[in-house]
This record gives sequence, structure tokens and C-alpha cells, in this order.
Amino acid sequence: MADNFLILAAGNPITEVLAPFGVAWPYFISQIILFVLVAVLLKKFAYAPVLGMLELRRSRISEGEEKLKRIEQQLAESEQRTAAAIAQANADATRLVNEAKQSAAILSEQKAQEAIASAKAILTKAEQASRAEREQMVSALRKEFGRLVTNTTAQVTGKVLNADDQRRINEEALAKVEA
Repeated sequence: MADNFLILAAGNPITEVLAPFGVAWPYFISQIILFVLVAVLLKKFAYAPVLGMLELRRSRISEGEEKLKRIEQQLAESEQRTAAAIAQANADATRLVNEAKQSAAILSEQKAQEAIASAKAILTKAEQASRAEREQMVSALRKEFGRLVTNTTAQVTGKVLNADDQRRINEEALAKVEA
């Protein structure tokens, strides 16, 4: 059969060039068919699932980054509210101090000292309240960020994280965010 094929291709310049290399056309064609078949099977059953998994991971990471941006935005808004509360407290304290000074001209020195002490107490309480609110917000954001990092890490690695892994990942992520 191979001889018949060679006879048909006797005047073909390609056959004349490949003949010294010992190319057997039936084997060569079957190898090409097998190569194409293996390439198609690998593309369908190996390459496509890997690309799908990589795309899924890429989307999860982008979701995590978006959540992180929202958390940072919330933290910035909280800091603005805290700064506004401090400014309001300072304005109130300044107003109280000015009122105390006006009262001091009319009232005795003792009344002026009581008003100043009251203004300082209000300012201290306002600063403590704003500090407590900020610390509470930062703590909540740290917990949420740690949870997001832990969940994302567990999803990306495909491994169930134990308590030590979660604590270590949270500390590393918080250190990077705070830096």
C-alpha cells in the first residue's frame, strides 16, 4: 500500500525532497491526525478548566480589592466625622471659655474658674467620645479586613485555615495596611 502511495506521488517534488529522510506518508499523516486530536482534547479538558479557575480567582481578588477600597473609604469618612466632632467640640469649648471670660468681669474669680473647668471637662469628654468612636470603627474595620483577607486567602489557596494561620495572615495584612 505504501508503494502504491509512493508510485502516485512519484513526480511530486515534495516526495522527492522527503524521500531521503525516510518519511512514510501513512505514518506521517496518522501522526498529524493524532497530534491534532490530542491538542483538541488537551484544550478542551485541561487548558479550558485551568483558564476558568484562573479567571474565577482573578474575579475574587478584584472583589476583595473593591471591598478593601470601600473599607478605606468608610475609614476616611469616619475620620472626617471625628475631625468634625472635634472641631465642633473645640468651637463649643471656645464659646464656653469666651462666655466664662465675660462672666468673670461681672462675677467673682471663683465663678470664672468653674466655667473654665466645665469647658475643659466638656472638651475632654468630647475628645474621649470621639477617640472611643474612632477606636471602635478602626477595630471593626480591622476585624472585617482580617475576615476578608482570611476568606480570600482560604478561597485562593483552596485550604481550610486553622486559627494560627488566620491570626498570622490577619497580622501580616494589618501590618501592610497600617504601613
